[in-house]
Amino acid sequence: MKILFISLGCDKNLVDSEKMLALLNQKGFSITDEETEADVIVINTCCFINDAKEESIQTILEMAEYRKSGSCKALLVTGCLAQRYQQEIIDEIPEVDAVIGTSAWDKVAQAIQEVLQGRHFSCFEELDRLALPEGKRLLTTGGHYAYLKIAEGCDKHCTYCIIPKIRGNFRSVPMEVLLEEAKELAKGGVKELILVAQETTLYGTDLYGKKSLHILIRKLAQISGIRWIRVLYCYPEEIYDELIQTMKEEPKFCHYLDLPIQHASDRILRRMGRRTSREDLEKMIGKLRQEVPDIILRTTLISGFPGETQEDHEELMNFVDEMEFNRLGVFAYSAEEDTPAASMPDQIPEEVKKERRDELMELQQEVAFDLAEDMVGRTVWAMVEGQVAGENAYVARTYADAPNVDGYLFINTDEVLVSGDFARVKITGACDYDLIGELEL
Repeated sequence: MKILFISLGCDKNLVDSEKMLALLNQKGFSITDEETEADVIVINTCCFINDAKEESIQTILEMAEYRKSGSCKALLVTGCLAQRYQQEIIDEIPEVDAVIGTSAWDKVAQAIQEVLQGRHFSCFEELDRLALPEGKRLLTTGGHYAYLKIAEGCDKHCTYCIIPKIRGNFRSVPMEVLLEEAKELAKGGVKELILVAQETTLYGTDLYGKKSLHILIRKLAQISGIRWIRVLYCYPEEIYDELIQTMKEEPKFCHYLDLPIQHASDRILRRMGRRTSREDLEKMIGKLRQEVPDIILRTTLISGFPGETQEDHEELMNFVDEMEFNRLGVFAYSAEEDTPAASMPDQIPEEVKKERRDELMELQQEVAFDLAEDMVGRTVWAMVEGQVAGENAYVARTYADAPNVDGYLFINTDEVLVSGDFARVKITGACDYDLIGELEL
């Protein structure tokens, strides 16, 4: 039987999708990209912000049409939207045959078997359960890089965030499980591991009684075939000296960190339930740049949080201007039901949120373009992603670029390069967020 698998949302969700695909592949199902060919459709959903929720709902409704027409024999919904709105999906979209919660994704094959035997299926395990099925992943990222999800859930309880209610409390994946998974990925040709979790810097605190991300990185770095290890989603208040020291000492640890900061006004940070102040943020950023001078810092911000004044917004603009982040994204605040922030007074009009978001992005654009120009003349290692159609040029990424969120390096060459290859490239130009270079022979 043929399965169409649709994965929405973040890279952490994508890891679950790849593991579900592997489970189904082991059961003899084949994978298709065509809706019209699919006997079974599985949608792994997201509902982190309103736009993601709408995309998930729209996708379910579109796939429900294939279930109605009879070409599809089973429609399953998994992931965050399924966890959060399980009963609403069951009640309002009768074409959905099975709904599976975030901690029960490993039941996907069982769910399909039940549905094909004519029974509806619903499975919601304890939220703090950690599904750890054995077996390989079916990678969807091209094969030369892969995300490694090192923990599940979150204990932070920021006032705008629904994640703890749909993903549970923070729980680390045991180190031996991660090392085995990474070895299998490396055997399959993966050269870059991208470590992800809701909060990576707390890795190991629940299992080993201390922050152990640096230990995990050192062990991952010993795996043959792995060239780069990149770390995303490091809360700035949790970054610690051993982690910084490991970045300085371990050549495979990319000098790149993603710091989800969200704001710089102390008043707004307190309303968000964040555990930093502007002064704390400036000190940590300064420390990282002093210890690792070529570090690339990425961050995300929220504009228009309830109660944000024009002064708060201007303070955030000033912070962005002063800090000069290499990479930065901004989300207009999305009021999520069942979060404290959604019921706060002084909600900001939608157009104001978007205006402030656009102002921040315009400012960051100037910063990013200047920083890209500063890269000209440097020689760096780059991972080849593929060839530009019809041209003697290739798309690549440097240590400064995470896939799908950052820029690219375009290499002009008559040489034949293969996706996943590493090449030494001299940067000769910059075009907005992207760089241009030539092979250093």
